[in-house]
Amino acid sequence: MGNPSRLAAGAAILVTVALVGVAATAPVGAVLVVEDIETGEHYLTEPVDSGSTVALEYMHSVEKSRVYDEYRVDGRTLVNTRMEFESYGWGLPARVNVTNVNGTLVYDPPEPITELERLSVSPGRIAGHTLIVDGREHDLVAVTDANDVTLHIERRSLLQMIL
Repeated sequence: MGNPSRLAAGAAILVTVALVGVAATAPVGAVLVVEDIETGEHYLTEPVDSGSTVALEYMHSVEKSRVYDEYRVDGRTLVNTRMEFESYGWGLPARVNVTNVNGTLVYDPPEPITELERLSVSPGRIAGHTLIVDGREHDLVAVTDANDVTLHIERRSLLQMIL
């Protein structure tokens, strides 16, 4: 049988390594991922928390007017909470109560508009999609080269956040 102090030291090292491994791989944060629909390539990852704001701003392709869709991060869900648009057009809510704020139609209902695990977006050069994450703007067309993408929330471990 081995030396008891050596066995205790070895056990302590083994427990420490196991705890560090668990701590490094346990989920500690979340990121918004912009991922290519076909290839799965990650174009962009942005740190988010529950309550973070994620928004898409673009030019409506038919009406040529600004559209703003706002989402709140709730765990791994994107909750559509607000829409702003300057005119009614295809795909925009026409039968809801909106408020006119200096010429902008604002739809800000008390209940979520929709809740999504994944949001599909086709960034367009004419629409000029901009992704806004907690106030940080990203040219979605340039970042994705106008490829179709999905936006979703992923939990990340400490190790993944560091790397």
